[in-house]
Amino acid sequence: MKIHIFGASGSGVTTHGRALSAICGYPYIDSDDFFWVPSEPPFTHKREITERNTLLENEVNSLNNWILGGSIVNWTGLKIENFDLVVFLYVPPDVRIERLRKREIERYGEVILRDPIRRKVHEEFIAWAADYDAATGIAGRTLHAHESWLRTLDCPIVEIRGDTSVEERIARILRLIDAQ
Repeated sequence: MKIHIFGASGSGVTTHGRALSAICGYPYIDSDDFFWVPSEPPFTHKREITERNTLLENEVNSLNNWILGGSIVNWTGLKIENFDLVVFLYVPPDVRIERLRKREIERYGEVILRDPIRRKVHEEFIAWAADYDAATGIAGRTLHAHESWLRTLDCPIVEIRGDTSVEERIARILRLIDAQ
């Protein structure tokens, strides 16, 4: 089974992908591992597009079953086809932004609030994430882009909207997997 889980930053994609992986036994593949070159601090150096696409394509093509987490909607030239199931997660913006602020503090510590450069990067990230719903042009990853992409797919899709528990969401996804 080839499952793609995506949504806005802070919507729970990684949490749900890993939880589903633990239940189904399918490897969880995070698109961030291909989009970003490992660095310190992380998520600061984008991988070259052709290399990124080749690495991800090779990974998914080497497996019969997988769960791919993260938005690949705007990945020009990427050739991943025939999803068996696509899961779209949507969480209200206020909930997402609060989650992201907490996650950033847990990930990087208070330095993102004290150091002027790191604070600027943090605030730019939060503004980018908030633009998912506002679509003012800061972010290419928007609700509109995700909903438009969903309409192009020819596979089962589950849209899970709202601030429900991980358990409720996983149960809903598993029902769809079982129905396949």
